[in-house]
Amino acid sequence: MSPAVSRVLRQLNDVILGKEEQIKLALSCLLARGHLLIEDLPGMGKTTLSHALAGVLGLEYKRIQFTSDLLPADILGVSIFEREAGTEAGRFRFHPGPVFTQVLLADEINRATPKAQSALLEAMEEGQVTIEGETRPLPQPFFVIATQNPVSQSGTFPLPESQLDRFLMRIQLGYPDPQAERELLEGKDRRAMASALQAELSNEELAQLQQQVKQVKASASVLDYLQRIIAFTRYEGGYQYGLSPRGALALLHSAKAWALVDGGREYLLPEDVQAVLAAVVDHRLAEAADGGAHSVSQRILNAVPVLL
Repeated sequence: MSPAVSRVLRQLNDVILGKEEQIKLALSCLLARGHLLIEDLPGMGKTTLSHALAGVLGLEYKRIQFTSDLLPADILGVSIFEREAGTEAGRFRFHPGPVFTQVLLADEINRATPKAQSALLEAMEEGQVTIEGETRPLPQPFFVIATQNPVSQSGTFPLPESQLDRFLMRIQLGYPDPQAERELLEGKDRRAMASALQAELSNEELAQLQQQVKQVKASASVLDYLQRIIAFTRYEGGYQYGLSPRGALALLHSAKAWALVDGGREYLLPEDVQAVLAAVVDHRLAEAADGGAHSVSQRILNAVPVLL
């Protein structure tokens, strides 16, 4: 593991207690140039983790609170006619929305209507937005970290499959263990700590780490294992639909990022694929699964042998 990654993880673990695996997954997601969906009950630290990630990576950060009356223009921006002083003349001037940032926190994204949710589709896929016929590039790097409450809660709109597929990973934080919770109760305000984090990476260093992820080698035997997983989801698992080619690439890129973050390795192991499988696959296949939304990846692991 590189010293820079070690420093990033150390700072994040000081803020979010007892969630080392989730923090590694979140960092892996961003290093793989993906977008992250954090699903959990209110008050579990989703927003704090998002703020901490932006702070420790030294990235510009903005937050949108998604509500049922949110409009696409509230996300993307709008052109407003502005008159010149003392005259009737004027011109339309574009006022960029909060999407024009490096890290965008879409807080409680499933409390907005599908129309508002879909405003992020082009931004997440292309790194740009098209407004009034003009395409405007977004700052780079561009990451969306969305949080959502369980769909069983009132006032939520489930994310459609096309939106879910734009998220490289979905993670859940869960309740802290007793030791972490005691430290939380006795310690400092975690949100204040997140706001005070020092940036450990420059934009150039972050780009270098993202490039290193691309250079992680995958042997033929590991790719065979990955393809057996993909084939199981498509033909043998009994799902209505399996992993798409985009989903297959998401699994590969996520595993490469995990290899770099968890072990500082430049080569891929089957264990790297297994470590990210739930975060990458469950939200893509949950609607098609016969069992619960979080049993999909475990069933795949049980059914598909490594065979190295």
